[in-house]
Amino acid sequence: MKGGARSERLGELRAKVVPQGQTSLLPYYVESAKGALIYDADGREFIDFSGGIGVMNVGHSHPRVVAAIKNQAEKFTHTCFMVVPYEPLVKLGEKLCAVTPGTFPKKALFINSGAEAVENAVKIARYYTKRQAVIAFENGFHGRTLLTMTLTSKVKPYKWGFGPFAPEVYRMPFAYCYRCAFGLTYPSCGVACADYLKEFFIGHVAAESTAAVIAEPIQGEGGFITPPPEYFPKLMKICHDHGIVFIADEIQSGMGRTGRMFAMEHWNLEPEVVTVAKSLAAGMPLSAVVGKQEIMDAPHTGGLGGTYGGNPVCCSAALAVLEVFAEEKILEKAQALGKKLRQRLDPWQQKFELIGEVRGLGPMLALELVKDRLSKEPAADEAKALVKFAYERGLVLLSCGNFSNVIRLLMPLVISDDQLERGLAIMEEGFAAFTK
Repeated sequence: MKGGARSERLGELRAKVVPQGQTSLLPYYVESAKGALIYDADGREFIDFSGGIGVMNVGHSHPRVVAAIKNQAEKFTHTCFMVVPYEPLVKLGEKLCAVTPGTFPKKALFINSGAEAVENAVKIARYYTKRQAVIAFENGFHGRTLLTMTLTSKVKPYKWGFGPFAPEVYRMPFAYCYRCAFGLTYPSCGVACADYLKEFFIGHVAAESTAAVIAEPIQGEGGFITPPPEYFPKLMKICHDHGIVFIADEIQSGMGRTGRMFAMEHWNLEPEVVTVAKSLAAGMPLSAVVGKQEIMDAPHTGGLGGTYGGNPVCCSAALAVLEVFAEEKILEKAQALGKKLRQRLDPWQQKFELIGEVRGLGPMLALELVKDRLSKEPAADEAKALVKFAYERGLVLLSCGNFSNVIRLLMPLVISDDQLERGLAIMEEGFAAFTK
């Protein structure tokens, strides 16, 4: 699939005015998008299995969301909540506190991006505990700002050349069963990776100095690494025993991505603090930190905020997203989508030697590619080639993982059966071609 005239002209202009560090997967420029389809400037159609990296769970340009944006924009677009407050933010706070895990009283802080949500979650935990240290995990991703880049595991491209990094951040192994850091096998391991936190307090940072442990329920950029069911209950108990705030980074796994509103619900757990972004406002820049009232209220008056935080247009879009979830039964659609995907992907693992593991929860699924199943040598080149194979045939597909060898699926949860089948057929054709 060659680039059209408009895309080529835009590409030439881009090379002159946009820094090379801000890259794009496709050489084509979007003109419009609807549901699970994207149309480029030259009229080509693409099936979207990336969802703007997990942002479009309710689909591109959902009519309810577009109407809410237009309606609010006609009233006012900005006043700064810290100067003149407004109803959309307050109403969204009420609704978001109601749907996040936890039977305890909660409060919500609204800001602009996922990284900003993580920054504020750490700030709040530090203020509440009067401690400084934060423990993150190998293969984790939390953003590109100074602190969140420090929390992030993968060096290239996220951290390379951008140091020095923020102090008092410590990193321990995650429950990556396919590549166990302890050389053990589940379930005979007894989920030793969770118990290791106790030992970590001895050799790396004292529990009494630790403000928070932050973890993605399913690691996103790290390769959709999904821990066994015993992992988070053990980990959170250790945190509670030592007065450490547990922060669940649900930025990619939340808002229905796993078939539950938030992934932590799969383990019936109630994290003290949750970060939310991506699909919260269907593409509008909005994020939130939702947590226990006593923790969220710890910082002094004026200690939290930002000029654009909780923009009224963005909050109105998020309110519409929550209405869509309820009225269109998005969680039920997500659960059905997850079953359909498993029915296709699991047989592929038996059919194609390139696929070492299929993992995830609900429709948040990924395939780890390996050159050899015994050695588990990462097949990064093959993953890159498969992504190119897909977009040349009209499918937007993403790779991820610390070794860049994982293919992840983030299609809108409202994708039609026909669109899903066409996309999966392209993937299967690619796996067949590379297996030969």
